[in-house]
Amino acid sequence: YTSLAFSERCREAGIATSMGSVGDCYDNAMAESVFATLECELIERRSLRDHAEARQAIFEFIEGWYNPHRRHSGIGHQSPLNYERRFFGE
Repeated sequence: YTSLAFSERCREAGIATSMGSVGDCYDNAMAESVFATLECELIERRSLRDHAEARQAIFEFIEGWYNPHRRHSGIGHQSPLNYERRFFGE
C-alpha cells in the first residue's frame, strides 16, 4: 500500500491514507497491536478445527468483545461502548 501508484489513486479519489513513510516504525503499529491481541487472547487459547470455526471465533472475538467491551488506552482506558455512551450522552 505504499506504492506511488496506489498513493496517487487514493489522492485522486480524495482518500487520506493512514500509512507512514516506508521504514517508519509507526506505519502499522495499530494493526500489529490488534493482531497480537487476537493471537494471544484467542488463537493461542483455543484449538480451531477448520477455517469456518476460525472465522466464526475471530468474528465473535472482534465484534463481540474487542470492539465493544475491551478497554482501550487511547480513550482513557474505557470500553468503546462506555466511551460512546458518555460522549453522546446515552
